[in-house]
Amino acid sequence: QVHLVESGGGLVQAGGSLRLSCAASGSTLSMYDMGWFRQAPGQEREFVAFIRWNGGTTFYADSVKGRFTISTDYAKNTVTLQMNSLKPEDTAVYYCAAKLIIQIEYEYWGQGTQVTVSS
Repeated sequence: QVHLVESGGGLVQAGGSLRLSCAASGSTLSMYDMGWFRQAPGQEREFVAFIRWNGGTTFYADSVKGRFTISTDYAKNTVTLQMNSLKPEDTAVYYCAAKLIIQIEYEYWGQGTQVTVSS
């Protein structure tokens, strides 16, 4: 069982930056992969970024590659999404998620945090 709590969303102008944090607690986190997803109004939830807690392998959606960076802080059990050069199309509710390394589907989800980018 993993409990996830996101923070750091808000309103920012296009070209600006935001830093999202996901505080994780519960099971042995080294057994988990972590991901960030987002959902804009009227759209399907989409993958943003992935990191393996044990080893740090990362993957990004093409739409955010080069602008967003996912990282982990082992001491604080936190996963961070640094978002730079934000665009209005990045506006969405952002969710942190976790799954066991051996699983395909993400099992645990946070409550989400709103990111709004104004043009």
